[in-house]
Amino acid sequence: MSKFNQTQVEREQVYKKVLKKINPNSKESSELNKLVKNVLTKLNKNLSKFYAQAIVGGSTAKNTWLSNNKEVDIFVQFDYVKYKYKSDYISELLQEVLKQTFKEKIERVHGSRDYFQVKLNKITFEFVPILNIKNASQAINITDVSPLHAEWVNKSTEKIKDEIKLAKRFCKANKLYGAESYLSAFSGYVLEILVVNYGSFDNLLQESIKWKDKTVIDIENYHKTKHMVMFNLNNSKLNSPLVVVDPVDKNRNAAAAFSKGKFNLFKKIAKKFLEFPDETYFETKELKYSKLLKLVEERKGYLCYFELEAIDNKRDVAGAKLLKVYDYVNKKLNDYKILSSDWDWKQGENAKFYFIVKKKKLPVYQLRKGPPLEFKEHVKQFKEINLENYDKEGFVYAKIKVDYPKLDDFITNILKNNYLKDKYSQLGKVKFN
Repeated sequence: MSKFNQTQVEREQVYKKVLKKINPNSKESSELNKLVKNVLTKLNKNLSKFYAQAIVGGSTAKNTWLSNNKEVDIFVQFDYVKYKYKSDYISELLQEVLKQTFKEKIERVHGSRDYFQVKLNKITFEFVPILNIKNASQAINITDVSPLHAEWVNKSTEKIKDEIKLAKRFCKANKLYGAESYLSAFSGYVLEILVVNYGSFDNLLQESIKWKDKTVIDIENYHKTKHMVMFNLNNSKLNSPLVVVDPVDKNRNAAAAFSKGKFNLFKKIAKKFLEFPDETYFETKELKYSKLLKLVEERKGYLCYFELEAIDNKRDVAGAKLLKVYDYVNKKLNDYKILSSDWDWKQGENAKFYFIVKKKKLPVYQLRKGPPLEFKEHVKQFKEINLENYDKEGFVYAKIKVDYPKLDDFITNILKNNYLKDKYSQLGKVKFN
């Protein structure tokens, strides 16, 4: 057997094992379906007078959800004719109905159209007000199109839906899942489109290695050529390296949020897995302090670890602010020579950040290289800012005092910086090793 065929067999064995773990069993499915049915029944009793109806949405509606799922989307469809000119008002109507229906705490989440979260039996239900549309051209808000996405995915076989589950688990395990701005990765819907397009998860991995910048996926063949896709779609939505034409909206790039970094990361991990298949690629790697200590030993560096409590806000907003903390600290630690760094956050828990650096302490003074002496105006400005300066070998240099040369002092101070103070709620654990 050739090496290619051998790894193909090994991958198939991995997929079977993973599917057994991530596919909800009959008891779990039955319990969730019963809960969802009960929620819909109670809610719809109070919605009818507003010409609205609640339906299940997202992965639950498509049967692409994974075991231990803790979130369910409920879309509340308001009559299109009655509400199309006052769609901003449907959030207010829904809030009133939810108050009548549930005694549990109702949390309002601000967005392009506000929606609501209610925790029922340890499951977070998201109630999203939408207009009941027949096609994407009628949409006032992007969420209006969501039931059409479910209709499209549900044309697929159960075998394809299992392939979609593998793709979701793989991406979640490798920080490649989530279209929020602080993640900039695959949405569940984009993964569904890609798997349907390529016919299986394994095919998706193999084809992804061949992806070039601005690869176009147009599964419904709405556009004759790649050039026509680029011409017809909104330029502001074509910045992603992967362009996935929405099967229910020919003018939308469903992968607009997908970043270049995640594009490259997916290709890199896909290639590794194809060559050396293993179940660990489907297992979430939690950021644990004990594991970081081992990494420090391997890298022969010094560890800075801290935790932050996220601001009490919409997940996307809170996550974006935490990402800014990471980027800011990462940049400021440049002089300490970063060997490895990352961060992780689950809503409801503290965000965790780590930086492994080569230096634990900087000199009290550092030399800063300025512009070439021939650029006289720039040299003048540099010398005005940096009074201790001198010329050497065609450049101006300055001797700069380092305010906080010790790593621990530097981090403690930087986290109190004015730029960061509105990015998190409060500081948790801080450890150095």
